[in-house]
Amino acid sequence: MKKRTFLATVAAAAMATAAFGGSHGDGPVKVGFIYVGPINDGGWTQAHHHSATQMAEHFGDKVELVYQESVQEGADSERAMTQMALQGADIIFTTSFGYMDPTINVAAKFPDVKFEHATGYKLADNVSNYSARFYEGRAIQGHIAGKMTKTNKIGYIASFPIPEVIRGINSAYIHAKKANPDVEFAVIWAFTWLDPGKEADAANALIEQGADVILQHTDTTAPHAAAQAKGNVITFGQASDMSEYAPMPRVSSIIDDWAPYYIARVQAVMDGTWESKATWDGIGPGMVGIGEISSAVPDDVKAEALAMKEAIANGSYHPFTGPLNKQDGSAWLAEGEIADDGTLAGMNFYVEGLTGDIPN
Repeated sequence: MKKRTFLATVAAAAMATAAFGGSHGDGPVKVGFIYVGPINDGGWTQAHHHSATQMAEHFGDKVELVYQESVQEGADSERAMTQMALQGADIIFTTSFGYMDPTINVAAKFPDVKFEHATGYKLADNVSNYSARFYEGRAIQGHIAGKMTKTNKIGYIASFPIPEVIRGINSAYIHAKKANPDVEFAVIWAFTWLDPGKEADAANALIEQGADVILQHTDTTAPHAAAQAKGNVITFGQASDMSEYAPMPRVSSIIDDWAPYYIARVQAVMDGTWESKATWDGIGPGMVGIGEISSAVPDDVKAEALAMKEAIANGSYHPFTGPLNKQDGSAWLAEGEIADDGTLAGMNFYVEGLTGDIPN
């Protein structure tokens, strides 16, 4: 994909000299975002950018929003963050896992700038991290998938073998298997967050192997288009609703809602109360949403899925509740035991029943 890198201002101060209270000082807070994909990718980056613009609309002329899209992980991202800091950003949100080390590196050079890294685990005095419990949404997707498959074969397009992605595969499989003991999963690793060609090829390969349900942890709608072309295959939206493919093949979705977090963190900069912290929220606090379940889903399956959503939201059910074993058959969670966050955050194994290896 051709790289597009530019800064765009979507909300500027009506008067550059206007003061707005708090310890930040005069003028608007300059809020920056670094995106791994284009803002119209239909998935991950689009969800972040939508939330960023909601944040800007919330604050009006108290905020100046700048962003750079399609920034590759690694050295490119470090240059982009450095440029943004040099141009006066007060807080910078870096929105991809592979931005973690570059964020830490740049933050060390700009101690007066606040940094927020999405989906990573490293902290510094001026670096926070934040992520969503996507695995909660995967449990609901898995239940619907297990109930709706006719071939008992479910395909999963995975991006990179990091704990976030592995958790999602495990959660979807556990709940598909509970709904349908005959279910089999096939996982294809795309080794990319966003590549429509690779995503479509993976979807087609899984369909050719007999999968009539496709789940994805990649960013574009390409798997939906592939499924639609084949017919009799269902899909689920990822990060954004992808509702243009409803009611078929897309039957529901995981929606990332970052706006409340962005508003709270920018407000903290304004108030002078910002501090480094780690945030990991899910369905209950609203960071993970479940898109409308389409009319293609039977009423009883929809009711079961919504009941699971409510149970997860109110804390009465956790998607990783024993008894559960690891892939090699060794015991992991006893009856009624719930996985701790430390294990989930570092998850590097499949649960029992999944086949294939996790790439190194």
